[in-house]
This record gives sequence, C-alpha cells and structure tokens, in this order.
Amino acid sequence: MNATLESLPVTQRRSVSSAVVPAANTLVALATDITVREGTFEVSGEISLRHGGKLSNVRIAWRLVGPTTAPVVCAVGGISGGRHVCLADDPRQEWWSQIAGPDRPLDVNRFRILSFDYLGGSGDTTGPEPGATFPSISSYDQADVLLRVIDHLGIKSLHAIVGGSYGGMVALAFGELYPERVGHLLVIGAADRANPMATAWRSVQRQILRFAVDCGRPKEGVQLARALAMSTYRSTEEFAARFNGEPALDGERFVFPVESYLFARGSDYASRYRPEAFLCLSESIDLHRVDTARIFVPTTAVAVREDQLVPLADMRAMVARLPAARLHEISSIYGHDAFLKETEQLRRIFTVALESVS
Repeated sequence: MNATLESLPVTQRRSVSSAVVPAANTLVALATDITVREGTFEVSGEISLRHGGKLSNVRIAWRLVGPTTAPVVCAVGGISGGRHVCLADDPRQEWWSQIAGPDRPLDVNRFRILSFDYLGGSGDTTGPEPGATFPSISSYDQADVLLRVIDHLGIKSLHAIVGGSYGGMVALAFGELYPERVGHLLVIGAADRANPMATAWRSVQRQILRFAVDCGRPKEGVQLARALAMSTYRSTEEFAARFNGEPALDGERFVFPVESYLFARGSDYASRYRPEAFLCLSESIDLHRVDTARIFVPTTAVAVREDQLVPLADMRAMVARLPAARLHEISSIYGHDAFLKETEQLRRIFTVALESVS
C-alpha cells in the first residue's frame, strides 16, 4: 500500500515548470518548478465505518501540487470540493483558486497542496451509485481516508491541514485521531459540532431532494436543495445589495432577481453533482461531532461574523474548549462562503498560521 512519490507510475505525474498558468482569471508566472501528481488507489478488503456501515474495495482519488521538496499542506473544502483545489487542466474544476495557487494565501510555490475526493461524494473516490443505498459517512471516516492517502504517498506528516466548511470538520477529526501526523490545523467556518439551526435548514434540503427522487425528478431535487442551501451560505447584506431590483413578469407570475440567481446556481450544481452524494455528505455534516478535549494539535480557527451556518458563538465556544487554539474573527458579506472569497483577509492569517509550525 505504501508508495513513495518517486515510485508512482509515470502516468500519474505531470509537471508545470516555470510556466505561466491561469489563477483566478489572471496570469501568474510560477517562480518555482511545480509538479502535479494525481492518481487513484484501491484499499483491498473491507473497511468499517464510524456509524456502523462497511464498504469493500474502496477507491480513493488524490492530487498533489507543488515543489517536490516543499512541506505538504492538505486543503479540504465543502462537500462539493474535491481534489482539484487549484491549477487544474479545466479551471472550472478548481474550487479554491482565489485562496490556493501562485502568490495566494496558500502559496503553491511554497507548499505542496494535497487534496482528495471525499468518500461518499461525486468525485472519483468511492461514492453512492444512482438509486443505490450507501452507508452514513462521518468526518472521522474522511480523516481515515486522508490517513490512507498520506500513507500511500509515503508522507510521514503533514505540515498542516487547511479546511473550510466541511473540510474544517475533517481537519478537526484528523487532529483528534492522528495528532502525530499533522503540525497545525487551520479551520475556517467549521466548529466541533453542527449548529441545530443549520441542521434544520439542511434537513429540509435533504427532504426536498428525497421527495423529488420519489417523484422521479432527482435532478430538479438537487437544483431546489442547492438553491435553498445557497441562501444560507451568503449574508443578508450581500443579497440586499445585489438583488434589490424589481421582479420581472414571466408569463403569469413574477420572477424575483434573487430567485433567478438561486435557481441558476442550483441548476449548474445539479448538472455535476449526484443526488445520492448530496444526501450522503449533507448528512455527514450534521453527524459531525468531535471531542475538543482530545485535539492537542495547535489550531487556528477563523470565524465569520456574518456566517449563518456556523455562528460566531459556536466558534468562540469551540476555541475556548480546545487545548491549543487561537481564534480570528473577520467580517464578510459572503458569510459562510468567505473561506472561498476573502483572499486578502485570509492572507495574513494563513501566513502566521503556516509559519508557526515547528
């Protein structure tokens, strides 16, 4: 199972050497040779999951981008964020290009960025098949997947795990289970447990999707569920500024500007995300609960004051319980999605956190 980077098949290697590559709609010259490696491997036999299920012959997809001698930082995001963090062949696959990449807060010239597709998601790691049942997945299960990835790659320890939203939950779970394998946790918009109000919103999303599946319209169910989710990711201030225009008459009914935006985003999401994966990982967020008293890895937490899903009070309470943690509070009209957008606000926080690792 364990393999060094040098022993990986040539087909899993790709180099970007002092090239000019796109990053967040700009062209940035790389100052260092950047190597991109990616691949999949299979875990033979059966693995047991934290909520009692079992899976056989699990396939795990991973990606590693950066200078070959640089420290390895694992970057993990929301439930739709996979292994293509930045510098993907298709920029539409990149979910963190405003934060990770050349001269970004998570600088690909200074770190090797490791990422993987979530277990139970819509990527190339094992997930639910259309119409089939799939066991419940814990953030601890995702931490186990990450451990298998770094063992497979021969990585002794991670410099840090940087996680936003669900990825922050996975980072906390990994820090509890495998403290000797990571130097620092940087957690943005994620607490030690889900807030009941956020669980209420997600429960409605899942029920909408189940109802649509039962009606034979799963894609429309994903669109509706995602549209509702988008209304919780952002702030009231942003929506008031962007969508205060007059509704337009469409046939016999009015369509509001915010309505058009939400359903456009939902339709785009439904075109690339499987209903079963949405149900699986949305539930995983609400099942998340870690023991803060057992997380001794130094932790930097970032709370967004306008975050509707992870309230500031929850982040403050978590940091107070963690043995070695520091909290940064920022404001952003992007609310929960600030971890995807706030390049400059996160830059200083990332610099201090990543340079503090001994």
